Amino acid sequence: MLNKIKQLDDLLLFVTLVQAGSFTQAAIKLNMAKSKLSRRLRELEQALGCDLLHRTTRKQELTQSGRLLYAACQTHIDALTQVEEQFLQGTNSVTGRISLLLPLEFFNTVVSSLLAEFLLRYPEIDIHCQHYSGAVPAFDPQFDLCFVLHEQTLPHSNWIGKELLSFPQSVYFASKACQTFAQQLPIEATASLIPEQLLDYQCILSDESSPWLFRQQGSAQAVYVKGRANLASPEMRLQACKQGLGIAKLPDYVVSQDSEAHCLKRLDVAPAPVAQRLTVLYQSRNIALRTRTFLDFFQSNVAKFL
Repeated sequence: MLNKIKQLDDLLLFVTLVQAGSFTQAAIKLNMAKSKLSRRLRELEQALGCDLLHRTTRKQELTQSGRLLYAACQTHIDALTQVEEQFLQGTNSVTGRISLLLPLEFFNTVVSSLLAEFLLRYPEIDIHCQHYSGAVPAFDPQFDLCFVLHEQTLPHSNWIGKELLSFPQSVYFASKACQTFAQQLPIEATASLIPEQLLDYQCILSDESSPWLFRQQGSAQAVYVKGRANLASPEMRLQACKQGLGIAKLPDYVVSQDSEAHCLKRLDVAPAPVAQRLTVLYQSRNIALRTRTFLDFFQSNVAKFL
């Protein structure tokens, strides 16, 4: 029988019609013209090869076939309707769980303060936050929002991306006062270099396969610097740079947040490194209200990251 019914919607219309007791009330409930509802019922009866309702000007009665069909599908239709209502409630209410994925060592104090403020404001919401380090993570559908730091355009995916902020980056090296290794970097604070000259120096890398990118008109210049230290953590790269292990390209906010970074010097490189960008990813434009509320809250507080 079911293979003769083209759409589950046909059964929903039939069950609603029976429960409403009349075409008029069913049409109102379904927000559908009575003529269309009548036509859809006729199509269902034709597909099944039997009458489902005896209709008169004053009342409607189920036929034997109609009673069998109603008994068979009513429970399932009601269950599906309940599931739909639960989804709508979750989508349109500021309650439930929000799963976040954030970069490790990214304004942890600011982010934790924002999360606490949001949870106090919305006591019916639970937040589950995880972190990643290094390169942009694989897109995981278990997260409602994924915040990624990147320099290049993100790869194409089914996710929707919205850029929130950009953070300037600079090339840093340790002044002689804070270098602890015998072999000093032969760089003066007043030195001015082009990106290719960085190939002559030991650099501290986040990923040996990823180049350093520098701003160029309409594109980015890639320089594949080399070094002995490959450290995914920006905090570890900062500490390695302070100890004189090499030159490091770092977001300026990482350096400014370190109380002992006064021993670092900014190297004048022209053109300058490309900025680091913060983008939030989500799976659909029709995100749940709780997720939209958090995203709006986060965006309204982006000034705290600058």
